[in-house]
Amino acid sequence: MSTISPFHLAFPVKDLEETYAFYHDLLGCETGRSSDSWIDFNMWGHQVVAHLSPDEAKESAMNAVDGHGVPVRHFGVILEMDEWNKLAEKLKAEGIEFVIEPYTRFKGEPGEQSTMFFLDPSGNALEFKAFANKEQIFAK
Repeated sequence: MSTISPFHLAFPVKDLEETYAFYHDLLGCETGRSSDSWIDFNMWGHQVVAHLSPDEAKESAMNAVDGHGVPVRHFGVILEMDEWNKLAEKLKAEGIEFVIEPYTRFKGEPGEQSTMFFLDPSGNALEFKAFANKEQIFAK
């Protein structure tokens, strides 16, 4: 696998204070630059920017995947399995309502992965996952 470059993603939010509490305080994302209309977050080495745009911030449509309703529009990070487990436990302890509860799919098959989906306060869907073998991220 090649070295992965950080990506940049900008997304709409309804309220910057709620967004800061969620991404910084709950998820542990450090902040970079900000203004009265946006905040840069360091999400596991990637630059994600929350832009204040209440009219655009809304929940995504769903598609059926693996017996679950998966938000069509979502983003997140692929973690190491131990870090994924710790995050899942932290989110459960904090009472986060999951769109899809933490579980493992493709058990014993190529691409075996643990995944969970949840929403930020603006309705943006996040998926965090971990692979049993990271070399199989793109396995068929």
